Amino acid sequence: MRGLRRLSLASVAMVWGRVPCRLNSRWGQPPAPLGARILTNPEDVFQHNMWDHVKWSEEEKEKARQKADDNSSLRIPLEEQGKYDIDACKYWDSFYEMHQDKFFKDRKWLFLEFPELLPLGLESSATEERLCGLRAPCPEPGVSGREKEMGQQRQHAPSHQHIDPLTSDCQQSGNQDGRDTAGAARQTSSFPGEHATFRILEVGCGAGNSVYPIVSSIKDTGAFLYCCDFSPRAVQLVKDHPDYDQSVCHAFVQDVCDEVGSFPFPPLSLDVILLVFVLSSIHPERVQGVVTRLSQFLKPGGILLFRDYGRYDLSQLRFKKGQCLSENFYSRGDGTCVYFFTKDEVHSLFSNAGLEEIQNLEDRRLQVNRGKKVVMRRVWMQSKFKKPQPLAPPL
Repeated sequence: MRGLRRLSLASVAMVWGRVPCRLNSRWGQPPAPLGARILTNPEDVFQHNMWDHVKWSEEEKEKARQKADDNSSLRIPLEEQGKYDIDACKYWDSFYEMHQDKFFKDRKWLFLEFPELLPLGLESSATEERLCGLRAPCPEPGVSGREKEMGQQRQHAPSHQHIDPLTSDCQQSGNQDGRDTAGAARQTSSFPGEHATFRILEVGCGAGNSVYPIVSSIKDTGAFLYCCDFSPRAVQLVKDHPDYDQSVCHAFVQDVCDEVGSFPFPPLSLDVILLVFVLSSIHPERVQGVVTRLSQFLKPGGILLFRDYGRYDLSQLRFKKGQCLSENFYSRGDGTCVYFFTKDEVHSLFSNAGLEEIQNLEDRRLQVNRGKKVVMRRVWMQSKFKKPQPLAPPL
């Protein structure tokens, strides 16, 4: 495995003394932590494939910063950078043509980290039994694509429900802008999933690794899933899957960077938007506009769920000189791109779109290759942001 940095057992043992729970729970009860496998004895490091809540020393932080500074010191020439933005669809189309649906594993951990994907009342005994054996989120394949998704068992948390402004008059108590948008939405002609009581959109669905865990869990619940990708090949892979069911899912090609592109549903119609390892593939200068446009489709009280690469993740430190496009933004060998976020950037990104923070975590883990006796530091961002209810009119 190229570019892996061997760490001393002493540095591996640096972990938080307690498991930090997720803050700002909407349900008024202690939420599940981001994993509970804590390394307390450095001699045990190779007993498991993953350790949670790893704390970096100041020395390790500085080494990571220096490595990122070094691999970004030689950048792709400006005259060559445009193709990575203009031809992004072509690069991802080629990716899915080569790998089909074999590159990523199904994200069965989704409901453990994001129980908001389940409509209220779905927590039947059968669902709980199915979820209790799942493991927590793990690495998306990075540059090499060899990291596997794995993690720790999580506690399942209750879901939520929102009033649908397309079918309810409750929106009339909102502000004038909210009334205008809701009115326009109600006048919209029929659309896929219009009769659903709970609507989810996944942006950047790829070959369907989130789609089918969701679809299998929302059947016969009144929920509906929209999923889009700007790679036509990816969307076709989703539609060709034997479990694709148009009664609960609508897959479509969409470039979310297109400022005038239309969606197959009206504003204020979505309960949940899922963004998993997708914003990092978009040029940093375009990301804010994407998030702002997407937030317009959330109902008041709707939630946006985000998971992506964090600053100084192993996959960032593996890049060689000459692969950097701009600060913390790189091009892989296949032409696809990736950005590495910080907590402050994530907060600003969604807050500037008018959303309220529920959760904004930096998920630091120690990934272990027990066969090669190598440890690797992974960093992901995981966040939840809610669209606020409109202000009540003055009395």
